[in-house]
Amino acid sequence: MFLRAQKADTVFKKKIIDKTEIDIFYNHYSQDGNNSAVTGGIGTEKLTVYAPSIKIVRTKKNNSISFKGGADIISSASTDNIDFIVSSASKLDMRSYINLGYAHEFTKKRIAIRAGTGISIESDYLSLPVNLGATYTSKNKMQVLNCDFQMNFDDLRWGRLNENYHRPVRLIYPSELRYQTWFKTYKRNSFSLKLGFQQVLNKRNVLGIYPEFTLQKGLLSTPFHRIYFKDSNLGIENLPQLRQKVLLGIKLNSFVGGITILKNRVDLYMDDFGLKGLALENESSFKLNPVLTLSPSFRIDFQKGSKYFKPYGMHISQEIFYTSDYDLSSMKTYQFALAMRYLALKNIGRGAVFNDIKFKYAYYWRSNQLNAHIFSVLFTGLVDHALKKNHRKP
Repeated sequence: MFLRAQKADTVFKKKIIDKTEIDIFYNHYSQDGNNSAVTGGIGTEKLTVYAPSIKIVRTKKNNSISFKGGADIISSASTDNIDFIVSSASKLDMRSYINLGYAHEFTKKRIAIRAGTGISIESDYLSLPVNLGATYTSKNKMQVLNCDFQMNFDDLRWGRLNENYHRPVRLIYPSELRYQTWFKTYKRNSFSLKLGFQQVLNKRNVLGIYPEFTLQKGLLSTPFHRIYFKDSNLGIENLPQLRQKVLLGIKLNSFVGGITILKNRVDLYMDDFGLKGLALENESSFKLNPVLTLSPSFRIDFQKGSKYFKPYGMHISQEIFYTSDYDLSSMKTYQFALAMRYLALKNIGRGAVFNDIKFKYAYYWRSNQLNAHIFSVLFTGLVDHALKKNHRKP
């Protein structure tokens, strides 16, 4: 009788996953400040970025293929000062990118593998990314292990998008410093190993530990960043051509009551440029009703600056390495954000569902007075191809 019960259960077939997920995203970033590295650590950092993108993931059975494409349209008063010509071509730039990915899940082994590549291009930049990854989930689903290896191969020459060249020609230096070649290399290669371990502690708490190791080789200086020395000489930012960075992230998600989730994260990082940092972050999600969730968040970052950083006019020309880029300075940064998610789940016909919409606003401030406003909106949708086929049947 037991055997018959097992046999009878086989009439219930597992539904084959056959769906397409669509994400439409827009991000608007606007900043202002007075420590532009283009002009040696002083001057406007005013910048606006308009960044639309779309992501499509097609899943069938245990396989999925993903496509992501977008553009970052950048209007920058600071990079306009590369040649000191107001409203020059350097004021407006655009980065376009396409990423493709493939993933396969081995259900019985509880292992998922993934791989991806793409291309990113800007007037003075071409990047070719490659990534490989795998995820293992324990039998009781209490532990998850992640491993991702990412590579980026960058060419920093200008000319590909210029109508007179359509090919890489040269590095871009400040206008008054183009009388010589400052760097022999124009390539930068980055390698990053990201690991992750997630443990379910109990019904309410999940702990995650995420170490990351990064190695960069090649041109790590930005060739259009000026350096003003104490003796009134003028030069170009010069940094070592090898950089190693280590990061450790610790995350704890806690389910509080029926409507509240707390996400807490601590990041520790350091590199051999002398940077050391500690970041603390909290995001609290409140499910106000079945369709509306509010998520305020706060992040604070304490950074000890690089040994190669000095402000405008403080470097001496006898130094080997130097920068006046305040991204590498000692500072504190704060970010406050509020996100709202509306779960629509609206059937728009033929297996298509408008899933949800998410709005987010963030304000960013750091101790050298740079500040930024960030606004983003995300629309997600789903096409269930099994329902679409049933709709077509007479």
